[in-house]
Amino acid sequence: MRLLIVEDSAPLAQAVARHLSAQGHAVDIAGSIAEAEEALAVADYALMLLDLGLPDGSGLGLLRACRAAGDATPVIVATARDQISDRIAGLDAGADDYVVKPYDLDELSARIRANARRGQDAPSPVVELGGVSVDRARRRVFRGPEEIRLTQREWALFDTLVGARGRVLGKPALEEALFAFDAEIEGNAVEVYVSRLRRKLGAKVIETRRGLGYLVP
Repeated sequence: MRLLIVEDSAPLAQAVARHLSAQGHAVDIAGSIAEAEEALAVADYALMLLDLGLPDGSGLGLLRACRAAGDATPVIVATARDQISDRIAGLDAGADDYVVKPYDLDELSARIRANARRGQDAPSPVVELGGVSVDRARRRVFRGPEEIRLTQREWALFDTLVGARGRVLGKPALEEALFAFDAEIEGNAVEVYVSRLRRKLGAKVIETRRGLGYLVP
């Protein structure tokens, strides 16, 4: 998944980004409302982790503006404020979830997965694709009782395709799922990962639409 961290503390943002990147997510960081608006204007995110205290205003203002513009991207508000009134204000502004600093990174990861699935309208975390079962909640793939091991980036690309099942995704969308803004992208990266997935999962699990992209039927 591609995630956006809006956080003015660079050390905290980088620590969270490293943790999430190690799980196969593409992570971008914005240190202010202005930077977040720039990122949101050019990329589609599976989820935004939003701090409330930003140098150029309140994160709630950004959240309200996103919701007013019809942006339904799932948002987890993360703040040091632990007053009930602050939590209510965040949820009323359109947040999907709320974590109070300092938060546990593994718990945060679980909340991100849960909220991102809701944002994709995926009621069941288990998807059947022919002879392959995909447990999106646990990030695991099985053929019968045998687990098929995927690397973090193989999973990131495959999960993106499964989340958009039946729709063709072009290379730009898949590159966004794999790489953050500052990552160097080789021209054939998507093709390489699709080829690896086909070897592991079967040639028919991912279909090619020539000139358009790929899809999971």
